Amino acid sequence: MGSYSMSQVATLTGINAHTLRKWESRYTFVQPKRTDTNIRYYTDELLRKLLNVSILHRNGFKISKIDKMSNDELHANVTEVLLKPIDGDVLTALMLCLLEMNEREFVKILDAHILNKGLLQTVSDLIYPFLNQIGVLWGIDKVMPAQEHFVSNLIRQKVVSAIDNLSLPEESASKIVLFLPENEHHEIGLLLAQYIAKDLGWNVYYLGQHVPLENLKSVQEIVQPKLMLTMFITTIPDKVKDKIEEILSNTSAHLLVAGNPINLKEKYFEERTTYVSSPLELITILQEKK
Repeated sequence: MGSYSMSQVATLTGINAHTLRKWESRYTFVQPKRTDTNIRYYTDELLRKLLNVSILHRNGFKISKIDKMSNDELHANVTEVLLKPIDGDVLTALMLCLLEMNEREFVKILDAHILNKGLLQTVSDLIYPFLNQIGVLWGIDKVMPAQEHFVSNLIRQKVVSAIDNLSLPEESASKIVLFLPENEHHEIGLLLAQYIAKDLGWNVYYLGQHVPLENLKSVQEIVQPKLMLTMFITTIPDKVKDKIEEILSNTSAHLLVAGNPINLKEKYFEERTTYVSSPLELITILQEKK
């Protein structure tokens, strides 16, 4: 069974510490356990309950009413609220699906959001913030690799399906090569870049994860792309500059670089390299260079 500090629960639920203490003193639904030194901690079960409570509270339910609900009533009300969610509710619901490994609800939420907002906005407004929340859980060692892989693969399936539904570009269209360097495996962002580029009419050569950089020279000779795009998510910052230089030594194409801002510094970029900070910026760049 997992255990969470008050500050961790506040980060994951959006309920601040003062409110948690107040609810604890007034209501029965939030009763954290105590360590031998009298420090509060919250169980997995209580975290899931507080995630549900946060959804109802944002939608106008009085805490005194929530306190009297059975678990079945709580879940029924959350399900009804999520039919027309407000900002924050969908993200919280995805967190619950992650913790419970609930594929059915996770897919239902994603499908509804994609239908209403489109894939690009869903990724920007929902999936990226959700992955950041997973990062919080990783940081406090409260998510299993299996859980992270579970939801990442569900997201991947949605993006790949959307890519497959796009029309093929003209043979004469500009070419872009997408790849992740060796030891980079988080490809959702790269898949989104593939979707954006293909949707804008580019011929996309998707090499995927863990590509040996020395292979890029042959790819350059065969494809002769106008652009290459890569991402640094987990690479140690001190290694990024060397990797960028190695990539540039193997291609004459302009290089677009995205990823974790912590890993990417302005001094790493030269005339043939552009930092891409967001999907919207990528759209602008591809439209200009097309």
